[in-house]
This record gives sequence, C-alpha cells and structure tokens, in this order.
Amino acid sequence: MNGFTFWSPTKVVFGADTVRFTGREVKEFGGTKALVLYGGGSAVRNGALDAVTGSLSAEGIAFTCVGGIQPNPLLEFAQQVVDSHRDGGYDFVIGVGGGSVIDTAKAVAHGLKTPGIPIWDYHVRAETIEASLPVGAVVTLAATGSETSDSSVLTNQATGVKRGTNTYYNRPRFAIMDPVLTYTMPLRQTICGITDIMMHTLDRYFMPVEGNAVTDALAEALLRTVIKYGKIVLDDPSDYEARSELLWAGALSHNGLTGLGREGELTVHQLGSPLSAKYDTFHGDSLSAVWAAWARYVCGAGAGRFAQYARNVWGIETDDDEAAAAAGIAATEGYFRDIGMPVTLTAAVGEHVGGDIGELAELCTYGRTRTIGVLKVLGVDEIKDIYELAL
Repeated sequence: MNGFTFWSPTKVVFGADTVRFTGREVKEFGGTKALVLYGGGSAVRNGALDAVTGSLSAEGIAFTCVGGIQPNPLLEFAQQVVDSHRDGGYDFVIGVGGGSVIDTAKAVAHGLKTPGIPIWDYHVRAETIEASLPVGAVVTLAATGSETSDSSVLTNQATGVKRGTNTYYNRPRFAIMDPVLTYTMPLRQTICGITDIMMHTLDRYFMPVEGNAVTDALAEALLRTVIKYGKIVLDDPSDYEARSELLWAGALSHNGLTGLGREGELTVHQLGSPLSAKYDTFHGDSLSAVWAAWARYVCGAGAGRFAQYARNVWGIETDDDEAAAAAGIAATEGYFRDIGMPVTLTAAVGEHVGGDIGELAELCTYGRTRTIGVLKVLGVDEIKDIYELAL
C-alpha cells in the first residue's frame, strides 16, 4: 500500500433527533454568535431550521438566518453575504442543508474571517486560505459529503466558471446527521444525491494503483451499500434504515477514506463541472450524463481495474477482463437509468449541447491551460471525444 496521511477531524453527531444538539455543539467549539445559512425552503418545510434556531436559543447563542442558496451555489451570493455581514461580529457559520449550502457556508466563513480578500481569489489560487471562522453542518440531503470534506465548490456566474478549493479550513468542526431530516427531500434531489455519492467513490477508485486492498474493499462495500439502499429509499422515502445508510455513505465517500493510497482528482467531476456552470445542470445529472462515455473511453488503460469493479460490486462472473469491464460499465449505466438519471448529454441538457462541445472542453481545461485524468491523461481533444461519445 502506498503511503498517505489521513485526517478527518469533523465531529459527527449521527441519529434521529440529533438536530437538537446543534446549539450544544456550537457552544462546545466556542461559538457565541452564528450566521445560519440555508437554501430554498426545504430546511423550513422539514423543520430543520426551526430546530436549529431553537437549539441555538436554548444555549444562549445569538444568530442571524440567511436563506436563498441555490443548487450549484453561486460565488456572487456568497460574496454578497460576506459583504452584508462582515461587521456583524459572527464567530461561527452554520450550513443547514445539502452540499450547496455547506459549501457556501465554508466560503462565507473564509470571507468573514478575511473580508478584504475576495472569495474567488481562493478558488483561482490567487490567495491562500490562512484563517477561517469555524463551520458547523446540519445535513438535510445524502449527497456531496461536504459535511466531512476539505472541499468547497462555487460557480462564478459572471464568467461561467465552476471552481473548487481544497484546504484544511474547509473541514467543518461538527456535522449533525439526522436521517429523518432527509425524508422530505424531493425525489429528484435524492437520486442526484445517490449518484454523487457513487461518483465520489468511483472517481477515486479508477486509478492506476495496485496493492490497496483495504481501500478497495471499503470503496466496493460503500458502492454496494448505496446501490442497494438507493433503490429502497426510492420505493419508501421514509425508510429510516435506507436513509441512514445513504447519509453515512455520503459522508464517507468524500472525507478521503475511499481514496487512501491513491491519487485523487475526481476526473468525472471535472468533466461535469462545465455542464453545471454553463447550463445550471443539477450536479448529479452532470455526472451520470458523462460517466459511461468516460469509462468506455479510458477502459483500455485499466481493463483489469474495471473488471475488478464489475466482479466485486456488480457480481459479474466471467474470467475475461474485457468482457467483465464492459458488463460493469453497462450495469452502472443501467442503474443510473433505472433510478431516473440521465445517461447522455442530450438527456441532461438538450439536443443543442452538440453545438457546445468545443466550448465545454475549453471550460473543462481552463482555456487549454491544464489536462485532467490520472488513469488516462485527457487534453482538450480527448475531452471533446468523450463529450461526443456522451451525446
């Protein structure tokens, strides 16, 4: 096994009705005045926001609530929150929602700590994050795993560019993970979340590295779990067991655990980002739309790896690696289709996407200034090929 450093400092408080401990956790980590961020209303409808604010009040913690965060969170919104609240004396930021809300909370926390530096400077590496306010996450959707990750992603609406930043300072101090809060999430968001959990694991799995048996086994078990319970929760959205398994899988899929000993680049996420930035496509849609095309394009560089995945995750029984690999890719594509996810760019965006492939490849490579991919290095021409294959 290759060497690695693993550190996941977020305190996880998991289980039904744990949202009532939010104030306690803020207080434990030294917070006295919190800025509470939420999205478009689900946190209000499912009672999460009221539970959070009630818990803060019970602990004597002052707070202000700001809603309106969109899926594919915007830089402009986060910067506006910082500019409007920079003099508020906040010492804690809480995100109540899914990954978009939590990612925005992280960005706002950086901005409030150093309000003289534009948030986007961190995302384009013009500045280095050297301090931030502590963040707490109250999770209402099993999806991105932002509640335990070191990443945050925003879209710059003015430039049409979606960029992420990774830093220790993105790690939340605590994550409240109450599966009951995920019951009322719309079906569309639930299946997009299932896809994102799988993709965070798949993106780390397909690397040209041997001898990572424990990491491989963890990733494969997580994928089998999500595949099983994803189907169950679609049949019964209030199945606590299924919701809890998916919620915990989401956190584990993006805290680094399933990629230990391997390089991590999240290639399919890179291919999907231009779709979200240009068309405001759901994040999950942007991933399922390109995954099979990417897999078939790069499979020749790692047929054995794809065959292992097919056998250990999908139970494919054949000694022929190429046949197993093809069957595993088809099974994954079929699963996405079965749960209602788009598996082509046309299905995700529309027929007009064919005329935008050159622009999408330029966005993906930051104007031809980078390549992506580890299993197979992809430049602008190869990325165009994948997008074409995904039509």
